[in-house]
Amino acid sequence: MSERKTLFVNVILPVPIRKEFTYRVPYELNENVFAGLRVIVPFGRSKLITGIISDIHEIRPTDYQVKYIEHILDDHPIITPKQYQFWQWISNYYMAPIGDVMNAALPSNFKLASETKVVLHPDFNFNPDFFTEREIEIIETLQLKEVLDLKEISVVIGIKTVQPIIKQLIDKKAILSLEELNEKFTPKTAFFIFFSPDYSEFEQIQEYIQFLESKKGKEKQIKAILSILHHGTNEDGDFTPFLRKKILDEGVSQSSLNTLEKNGILIQEKMEINRINFEKDETISFKALSPSQEISFNEIHEGFEQKKVCLLHGVTGSGKTEIYVQLIQESLDRGEQILFLLPEIALTTQLIQRLSAYFGEQIGVYHSKFNQNERVEIWNHVLDNDPNRFRIILGARSSIFLPFQNLGLIIVDEEHESSYKQYEPSPRYNARDCSIVLSMLHKANVILGSATPALESYYNAKTEKYKLISLNERFGDVILPEVFCADVKKERRNKSMTSHFTSFLLEHIQEALDLGEQIILFQNRRGYTPYWMCEICNWTPQCKNCDVSLTYHKHSNSLKCHYCSYVTKPVGSCSSCGSNRISMLGFGTEKIEDELSIMFPEKVIQRMDLDTTRTKNAYSNILNDFDARKIDILVGTQMVTKGLDFDNVNLVGILDADMLLNRADFRAVERSFQLMTQVAGRSGRRKKRGKVIIQTGDPDHWVIQKVIEHDFVSFYSSEIIERKNFFYPPFYKIISITLKHRDENIINSASIQLALKLRETFKERVLGPEFPPVKRVYNQFLKKITLKIEKEANDKKVKERIHQIIDDFYSVPLNKSIRIVLDVDPA
Repeated sequence: MSERKTLFVNVILPVPIRKEFTYRVPYELNENVFAGLRVIVPFGRSKLITGIISDIHEIRPTDYQVKYIEHILDDHPIITPKQYQFWQWISNYYMAPIGDVMNAALPSNFKLASETKVVLHPDFNFNPDFFTEREIEIIETLQLKEVLDLKEISVVIGIKTVQPIIKQLIDKKAILSLEELNEKFTPKTAFFIFFSPDYSEFEQIQEYIQFLESKKGKEKQIKAILSILHHGTNEDGDFTPFLRKKILDEGVSQSSLNTLEKNGILIQEKMEINRINFEKDETISFKALSPSQEISFNEIHEGFEQKKVCLLHGVTGSGKTEIYVQLIQESLDRGEQILFLLPEIALTTQLIQRLSAYFGEQIGVYHSKFNQNERVEIWNHVLDNDPNRFRIILGARSSIFLPFQNLGLIIVDEEHESSYKQYEPSPRYNARDCSIVLSMLHKANVILGSATPALESYYNAKTEKYKLISLNERFGDVILPEVFCADVKKERRNKSMTSHFTSFLLEHIQEALDLGEQIILFQNRRGYTPYWMCEICNWTPQCKNCDVSLTYHKHSNSLKCHYCSYVTKPVGSCSSCGSNRISMLGFGTEKIEDELSIMFPEKVIQRMDLDTTRTKNAYSNILNDFDARKIDILVGTQMVTKGLDFDNVNLVGILDADMLLNRADFRAVERSFQLMTQVAGRSGRRKKRGKVIIQTGDPDHWVIQKVIEHDFVSFYSSEIIERKNFFYPPFYKIISITLKHRDENIINSASIQLALKLRETFKERVLGPEFPPVKRVYNQFLKKITLKIEKEANDKKVKERIHQIIDDFYSVPLNKSIRIVLDVDPA
């Protein structure tokens, strides 16, 4: 008889605490516990929560009474050992609780807790034969009450641990969480056609066709049957269901199908189709690489052999994607998984279309606009290492958390983008930097690609930490666009401006439209106008929760705060002096769209910003219309600067370069150069040389001159000296500590107290405390302390000391109400 063991498990819980929790395993479950499984555990007085087992041991904690795990939810681990290592690294490096990392990594469907609310699935059809008594009891209760949380369900059926039953009901598509319903979850369904069981043999169908041929006026039904035979017969000669739309598009009438169904020949049935379905175009072969692309391709291989991260610095339009395609195919041939990171969901639309032509169903897309079921579907395919589907994951930053089993290649496109950095909530990770750590865990190759690399990445390449590959020619020998400056100050003096447009820009817009060309206009501010101001006393409408002015949105006729989403009606008079002389100052994308519609009434103007792309398919709809030339002028924020490729765009306008350059941030100059160069790169990507017009009050600004010259290397050489002189990355690490509280006096004294404690250890490396440009957000006052730490310093010891100082700070009762936010490597 085997010795009875008392096992304990360490469990990661989705709570913002820096440690894992130990629970005891009931003896009868000893054989069923494995690292990576989800378990239901008690937490607090009466709460049940889903956690993940990270370790199994026999060490009993001595300082508290250990609780038992309630239930095991999985038969197989849902995370891998490498994932757990990765989570630990993110937690340690970004100074974030491991529970926050778990929250960011897992789809919500994996995290059932007592507070989880559930509802009946909108498409649920009740058949008692498929459900247990307890499941039926829950379903009947939901039919009466509509919404229940797991605590209420526990009372209804008289069982403490209901999560396993809820999991079964979710798997059977009987219920879904309220969060999913709020995401407007609708399974993707379509009508499929197949022959009825009575006509499952080819001879039976032949007989029926002969019968129809003997009758008059049955030609349409015969055509329908022949089309079904064509589309519904697989390679083995068996009949299989297929999408009804295929034969309707070929001219088969719906009435013919209905008649054949009525006569028992076929069945039309609505079925759930795979949510992420891409078809490979067998007629398309890989494009031949140009000589310069071939050289870069070979240099990347050299970098991979040296086990180095490769930085592909290729000018806009140089054909980096074609190099990626060749590298992806090599990885697929080796049976590896590929992660293709993109900074924006918008970019996935065009890239999916290009890559799916080559790779079809091997592509999976993973980002925040997908509902929970879609995310779980991809998660499971990646975890199972499915050899036929989702070998290539195209995704935004959250896709680094997928459970890769055989990751061989990571591509980080537009690697300079600040969108790779997570801001809220914790963990505040940078997906580009995390991808390099992920590659080390999997021994995978990494390629970072950009026309305007981040200064840190380019510095790493110049110091030979990375392999630098330069691709300085546009594909097809297309010349880089010609960049002009429109002097706003000069035109204002000459009174030649029309609203916010210089005459120089308007002339070129008209010229491009006359030639049937498309135009992209970039303004990095959404809304209609950022300020309303009283002409008498300079009063401006302010957000009641934040120290920031409200932005006017004409479409909704409202004033909105872009920090906390507070909304109010437009004011008719000044709240300070009562005057009704209120002016609108500044301009956003909505105003540009509005004014262009008046100037060019016959043309189609479309806006692409956060306000117009909130829904899942909004990006693709706008980009598809622009690609199909249904839109003449596309006005947008940063979304239009990122990797888009349109062959009919030969004019790009940057409407306010000065706003970019004058931001209070050490990265302002770098960001400005990147944004202007990237948006300029959307112009003239085929045969004709494109034009870019930058509206500025300072045409001689050195950054604008570097953009005109398309000279990143010279820009880098100048800016890297400034970074070194003023102790900024890549020479120093930055850790930002932000304190938050509703009371300004409390935050002032507490921030000074914390800064003094930090200075005792870190001396002159501590800057602040100081208020940020917007000192109050969500009714919380903010005070910021910045640490600049030498690159050579022991990272682990530095962060341990900061944690210790913060723990000591919280030991003072008055400080417990203050929230501290840590941000390592702020973007």
